[in-house]
Amino acid sequence: MKQDSNSQRLDQRPGQRVRPGRGASRAARAALAAGAVLALAGGLVACGGKSLEEKGGAKSAGGKGDIVIGSAGFTESKVLAEIYSKILSDAGYHATVKTLANRELYEPALEKGQIDVVPEYASTLAEFLNAKKNGPDAKPVASSDIGKTVTALKALAEPRGLKVLPAGEATDQNAFAVTKEFADRYHLKTLSDLGRSQQKIKLAAGEECETRPFCKPGLEKVYGIAVTGIDPKGVGTTQAKQAVKDGTDQMVLTTTTDATLDNFGLVLLKDDKKLQNADNVLPVVNAKSAGDKEIEAALGKLTEKLTTADLIELNRKVDAERQKPADVASAYLESKGLAKK
Repeated sequence: MKQDSNSQRLDQRPGQRVRPGRGASRAARAALAAGAVLALAGGLVACGGKSLEEKGGAKSAGGKGDIVIGSAGFTESKVLAEIYSKILSDAGYHATVKTLANRELYEPALEKGQIDVVPEYASTLAEFLNAKKNGPDAKPVASSDIGKTVTALKALAEPRGLKVLPAGEATDQNAFAVTKEFADRYHLKTLSDLGRSQQKIKLAAGEECETRPFCKPGLEKVYGIAVTGIDPKGVGTTQAKQAVKDGTDQMVLTTTTDATLDNFGLVLLKDDKKLQNADNVLPVVNAKSAGDKEIEAALGKLTEKLTTADLIELNRKVDAERQKPADVASAYLESKGLAKK
């Protein structure tokens, strides 16, 4: 991604995760802005084809026809959308990808049937819909338990005409990284190890980390980590990781699918007490336009095989090797035996 894959990815998934606000990153659970709705209505026509306004309501539920896959504006979402598109094309649908900037744009379009399918993240979407229904200060419904989180998500999604398909193993969560040298010196493999080491930690993260329960407060309460301050360089940005590499900071907030950690000599510390919510990848569809069993079965084959390690490699191929998302998607499906011959 142009600034950094993780800072942009976090930008798109408002919820309980730390999101520096684009210049910083995924702004926390903001209400749907009128400007965003106007931007959507203004005819976001990414990747060619009909505008979203023209698409709405054009397809019946059970038959094959046009399918529009929505993508947010970060690498992982773009690649997953291309993978969905190719799988559904192989299943006989005319599939296209529409890239919208963020969830505030694509989620309303999904409800309206202007797009049909979106690759999503269980906890983040659950909290987004929770805030949309109950306000930004609503009691959280997501947790580290993926089963309970998906149940809560379905309860919020179904009244909006959305169908939540099964989640798989692949997940993209907040994560914390230190230099390999630092980890080796203090024998660190987990966040609990870091707490026991009693090392004072300056944390490179978004400024929201100061108050978010899964960030500084959670590190202190759950793990006993002595966080002396937040260096507001963003979530997983190049600047944040460089600050840890240089020793200015001791730890950086990033994600589990950060494909550039090796470039900075960084390693993730395991969240062994499950501070973070379960943000497993899962497809979400418009129940009327794309709720049939054939679509669910086609996407389910991918969900069963997709892993977190796969996400890291997909991100790396785009962000580090500068390959096109569509090419990366095709190669991945062939490697997994999911591409139609």
